Amino acid sequence: MIRSDVLKTLIPLISDRLVVCNIGLPSQELHLLDDQPSNFYMLGTMGLASSIGLGLALAQRETVIAIDGDGSVLTNLGTLPTIANNVADNYILLIVDNGSYGSTGDQPTYAGKKTSLAEVARACGCDNVIECQAEECADAMRDALDAGRMTIIVCKCESGNIPVPVIDLDPVVIRERFMTEVRRRNPD
Repeated sequence: MIRSDVLKTLIPLISDRLVVCNIGLPSQELHLLDDQPSNFYMLGTMGLASSIGLGLALAQRETVIAIDGDGSVLTNLGTLPTIANNVADNYILLIVDNGSYGSTGDQPTYAGKKTSLAEVARACGCDNVIECQAEECADAMRDALDAGRMTIIVCKCESGNIPVPVIDLDPVVIRERFMTEVRRRNPD
């Protein structure tokens, strides 16, 4: 399974939830598969989906799912100790680990070699870290949603991309419709 296949299995579980999605092809794939006002598509900030997701979870009560990639997490390793030391039980970080920088030509990442992002997260102090294969990701996400505690899921999948159109929404529109959705869910 490649990343888009993983996303397809997750749509029934994450559709209409607050989702912050990684830059590039992951956002384009999610937009193509299940565009929702509750999806925040990263268009120009590699490595920050996990940080933005954590900040949003800390600022309100709805469950927040951040979908990040191994390449992006590797560019912002400071996010893992930040997550470990700022526990938000309404936060789930899904790291789709395909061992490559998928949006820039599938160059290999260190997560595709010797570095285990699950072990790095544990070493940073993250308590609830699940590593799974792509075929198990939907079950891991369902369990994390049911558990109601901060969870990091590292989903190992194959490298590969599907053809997707560019997201034609203006970044200001993406932000405004997402923030309107956050306010709707948190009226006080």
